[in-house]
Amino acid sequence: MPARNARKKYLENGYYHIYNRGVEKKPLFLDEQDYSVFLSYLKEYLLPKNEDELYDRLSDPEISYKEKDKIIKLLRMNNFHEEITLLAYCLMLNHFHFMIKQKSFNSIDKFMQSLCTRYTMYFNKKYKRVGHLYQGVYKAVFVENEEQYLYLTKYIHRQALASQGQTLQDQPSSYEDYLGLRHTEWVKPKEILSHFSETSPSLSYRSFVEQEDDFSNIQHSIIDED
Repeated sequence: MPARNARKKYLENGYYHIYNRGVEKKPLFLDEQDYSVFLSYLKEYLLPKNEDELYDRLSDPEISYKEKDKIIKLLRMNNFHEEITLLAYCLMLNHFHFMIKQKSFNSIDKFMQSLCTRYTMYFNKKYKRVGHLYQGVYKAVFVENEEQYLYLTKYIHRQALASQGQTLQDQPSSYEDYLGLRHTEWVKPKEILSHFSETSPSLSYRSFVEQEDDFSNIQHSIIDED
């Protein structure tokens, strides 16, 4: 029997909770470089590719072969700027969470295949390992209503509370973008923030997230423990 949320219902302009964990629940990230590389891949996939600039650099006779090879790889690389909107994310030690809106019905599938394959290649090369990195295919849960839409971002950002005594900023996440402490071009918080007050602390997004919750209203949408 397939694992919960392994079967995916893809719709155009649909919102989804995407998550996966390491095989046998082992870590996906072993040091700060691993987190940085994963985030750099998100940036490259989600920001628009300036092909004119890349071709101009490629035609420069002064660039090295190494730089030329890098530019060629960037030109060939998939880009999902017009297909994928990343509303929220959190990277934990052995799993990750995204909230994504896709434009066409297969945008997420193409995006996740590219991202997960590329990171697996990086991870296996760095740590001299072979085989699967993830515990099966990523899971995708369709967001069916406004309650799920808002509470999933809260759930994702609260995952940054990795253990007692840590703060919401300790694990890489989009929460600082939601608090206005950082601006990440490839994260889009405005849509969610429009549901909250910018002037009343009690009605703010921070208040919503930092109030504890058992998430029973979205239990089917969050990561399974099997």
